[in-house]
Amino acid sequence: MGINRLAHYSIRTTDLEASRAFYTDILGFRVGFRPEFKFPGIWLYMGDDDDKEYGTVHIIGIDPNDPQGLIDYLGDKPLDSLQGTGTVDHIAFTANDLAAMRKNLTARGLEFFERTVPSLGLHQLFLTDPSGVTIELNYPAAEAGA
Repeated sequence: MGINRLAHYSIRTTDLEASRAFYTDILGFRVGFRPEFKFPGIWLYMGDDDDKEYGTVHIIGIDPNDPQGLIDYLGDKPLDSLQGTGTVDHIAFTANDLAAMRKNLTARGLEFFERTVPSLGLHQLFLTDPSGVTIELNYPAAEAGA
């Protein structure tokens, strides 16, 4: 018995469109196949990961007029609990083209902070999605000085 890889992570949100725009327009994910469920949602895929049948990020929408499908499938959560990362501190991705990401974030007026971990040869950029989830993007440290 072993764990092979992260399959996906899910974010429950009251603003499906804001989350879709963040993950597609800011981080470059693309909307892909999602099975029919009795609640709204979007499955997001990275790059050319068509062979990854489940996507990387699942955005779970809440239909305020008909929340029962979601409640039946995943259980109920109070709306005031749907902000931030709770006990999960952040989600991290490897990335490339730090300069393009900085330019994209700055053009959109999104706040971010950075730091370098010299012993790992890693440069980290942190930002927050519309639901308050911290996203860490890991670049080769050499890109930070470029």
